[in-house]
Amino acid sequence: MSDLDDRRPRDVAVIDIGSNSVRLVVYRLEGRAIWTVYNEKVLAGLGSELVVTGKLSVAGVDAALGALRRFSAVLDAAHPASLFVAATAAVREAADGAAFVDRVLAEAGLSVRVLTGEEEARYAALGVLAGTPDASGVVGDLGGSSLELTRVTNGRVGAGVSLPLGAFNLRSSDGFDIGRVRGRAVRALADSGAGFEADTLYAVGGGWRNLALLQMRLTGYPLGIVHQYVLSAVDALDAARFIARQSKGSLERIDGLSKRRLETIPYAAIVLEALIERLNLKQICISAYGLREGLLLEAMPEAVRGLDPLIEGCAALGARQGVSEDLGPALEEWLWPIFSRLPPVFGDRERTLLASACRLADLGARLHPDHRADLVFEQVLRAPIAGMDHAERAFLALALFARHTASAVTPEAQTISRVLSPERSARARALGAGMRLGCDLSGRSADLLHRSKLDIVGGVIRLTADGRWADMLLGEQTAKRAATLADQLELGLMMGV
Repeated sequence: MSDLDDRRPRDVAVIDIGSNSVRLVVYRLEGRAIWTVYNEKVLAGLGSELVVTGKLSVAGVDAALGALRRFSAVLDAAHPASLFVAATAAVREAADGAAFVDRVLAEAGLSVRVLTGEEEARYAALGVLAGTPDASGVVGDLGGSSLELTRVTNGRVGAGVSLPLGAFNLRSSDGFDIGRVRGRAVRALADSGAGFEADTLYAVGGGWRNLALLQMRLTGYPLGIVHQYVLSAVDALDAARFIARQSKGSLERIDGLSKRRLETIPYAAIVLEALIERLNLKQICISAYGLREGLLLEAMPEAVRGLDPLIEGCAALGARQGVSEDLGPALEEWLWPIFSRLPPVFGDRERTLLASACRLADLGARLHPDHRADLVFEQVLRAPIAGMDHAERAFLALALFARHTASAVTPEAQTISRVLSPERSARARALGAGMRLGCDLSGRSADLLHRSKLDIVGGVIRLTADGRWADMLLGEQTAKRAATLADQLELGLMMGV
């Protein structure tokens, strides 16, 4: 393994050998931004017989080795800059785990790092921080054999523990029994849950992601993105209890549930129910990032780890469309003097969101002008960029829509009204109008933008330009765009030198 020691784009691969699934993910790293470019998994069930035999499943070993040989061939063709291969609870605990690792090296040419329970918990927490840098609460990573709990406080990883609460450890030969499974979960948490009480659980794992997707469907939630989807403890309990009490046939008929995870989802529901009650949780935040992304984050140098993933992701997305690297930071500097004086609608996130939007300001430059606003809205709303919750995602999408049009007809109006308050929607439109003004005034040139200044003086937006640049910068279109911004903010307007 080599450190990811600079910000140049490169591909990095992670193979995660879990108790249930074996997965290869190839990522494109652009500084702090993490993009998934290839993702393949096999539900091998390595740990499915561990409780009974103490060994890995024979069929699971065959399936896993077949997948790993294929992954090795894919990697030979892809040539990633770095490769991480990690195995978790099943391989760690099985009597024949070491023999399996030897076979992987001999048959697939892959050297496997078997993580301890503490390491597995820490990497899951680091993965959550890769997507939510300021996370505070407890991270719960539920796999096929184990549950890892790790304290996180203001973006720092604390103590962690590994508990035998995966579906393979909870099930028995006589089938799924709610009372028995719940009793085991409650007892395990009674012994080891002390010190992990928190308001927020950051939930990692396919079982919990599928539970959240079901809850979205049951409530008609319009934005089908699971990462950083937040459920109240009440809503999570309702969904967990609903799933735990359904027959397998009933679950099979529910759209949106992974049919390949039907065997394990009821166990995930019971464990979540026990966690909510034992840890006094107030809300559940679903994280699509986990152990794999934690391995990547640890390998980044400290200077890169400290960057904001939302700003970096927006900058990388804009760069792919040929956006000038200088335009976004220049727009941010130009717009902040007026937006910093407005009543905050996102608290201490105001500057980060403005900076992120400005990095996307010219995202639609190469799209057809008749469809540019709608296409950019859709791209931003569902962009696989970390570091933002659903309200912030909708805010950026609406701001970028308003960057390209003054139309009051919003795409996916129901989604926006469900996720954004009227005050935040109005601010997004104002930010879009401000970006449109800056881009049109300067011809999308950072150098020309620096020749002008935007400010608020006594309830009036004042737009000024350096004396000899006034005629070139303060033309008819600039006046029109400035008037739109002033209207959005319900302020007066003054233009001059």
